[in-house]
Amino acid sequence: MFFARLLHRSFTRQLWRRSLIGLTVALCASVSVAMLGVVFDVGDKLNAELTAYGSNIVVKPKADAVVSSLYETTEETEATAFIDEEEVAGIKTIFWAYNIVDFTAKLTGHVDVTSSKATAEDLTVTGTWFDKELSLPTGESATAGVTTLRSWWTLEGAWPADDADETVVGSALAQRLGVGVGDTLTLTTATGERTLSVTGIYTSGDDDDNTLYAPLGIVQELTGHVGQVEEVEVKALTTPENDLSRKAARNPNVLSAAEWETWYCTAYASSITYQIEEVMPGAVAKQVRQVAAVEGKVLEKTQALMILMTALSLLAAVLAVASLTTASLVERTGEFALLKAVGASSASINRLILAETAVIGLLGTAVGAVAGSGIAQLIGHVVFDSSITMRPMVYVLVVVLIALVLLAATASSMRTILRIQPATALHKR
Repeated sequence: MFFARLLHRSFTRQLWRRSLIGLTVALCASVSVAMLGVVFDVGDKLNAELTAYGSNIVVKPKADAVVSSLYETTEETEATAFIDEEEVAGIKTIFWAYNIVDFTAKLTGHVDVTSSKATAEDLTVTGTWFDKELSLPTGESATAGVTTLRSWWTLEGAWPADDADETVVGSALAQRLGVGVGDTLTLTTATGERTLSVTGIYTSGDDDDNTLYAPLGIVQELTGHVGQVEEVEVKALTTPENDLSRKAARNPNVLSAAEWETWYCTAYASSITYQIEEVMPGAVAKQVRQVAAVEGKVLEKTQALMILMTALSLLAAVLAVASLTTASLVERTGEFALLKAVGASSASINRLILAETAVIGLLGTAVGAVAGSGIAQLIGHVVFDSSITMRPMVYVLVVVLIALVLLAATASSMRTILRIQPATALHKR
């Protein structure tokens, strides 16, 4: 009871100074919670941002899987091997099926195109799914197609239906042919011809503006490859690469049993591509290296910046709390000397100081945690247009860091208290 009265008296006598210390702790805790909360969640947010700009995994037939030609050059080559279209739906049955945001099968061919105003020979046509309803081997269904995979395209009009004689034309090609929405095009190859209605004009900002997209079944018929596709684009939410994922990407067979389990059960791009190859034995899946490299570098720099800000806020808190605590304890030198004179030990006085610090720390950390969570959500909505998932680990880590900060700040002051000589201090007073 006496200890509680001393604790209460210490706060009522120096309420303003205690409030400043508590405010400093709260500010430090809020910055730490906000920054660490974003650090732990920024990987998923950054990945979601990057996957909004197309596929990050490409699946090709094994016979065409020459890495230098498939993923390091932009030169188009004629397909010499194909994937069975029926195998593609198996992508949504892998362990990380829910991380597969979207995918689509593709088949390209060269056609002669005739419109009411112009004729063009040997143009590239891409057959694909637009909004295809797929029946999965598990009995479930899934929807796949370029309507979401090419979400950054600007489209005037509408996407074609997968079972209709319709097409969308790139803006550059549409200008050359003099066609617009509602016009018709006749596509001719050695195997036949089809007349398609133009439902939309798209602008991609790249070479796709010089081609046209049509339902996959139509292009398969025109090119003589019914039931076949030459490439599958996959958009997947992945965990940024680290040493383990890079090691597995080189050769998963060199992983230990523990490493294998961790890698296989983590949504690395390399583990997802491995699982895709398991359900599509005749294909090779590779991640788009440019996307992975950009994601990894941006993530590392973003995390480093936020961790640095957290460290600086903790350092500032140490200096501020140490200064305020020292000033507070110096003012109370006579009080501590009197306590020693009536029989209080140095240990009991230190317990009083630690109790005061603990109360301030708990209150300041609680307020700071609430404020920091709000700041983290504000950052999430402003930067990523989504909320930040606050992990319990963040709060535990901040509590530990704040405790270390307060101990470091009060340690020097406590050593000074231990050296107080009651007679000398009271005589000076």
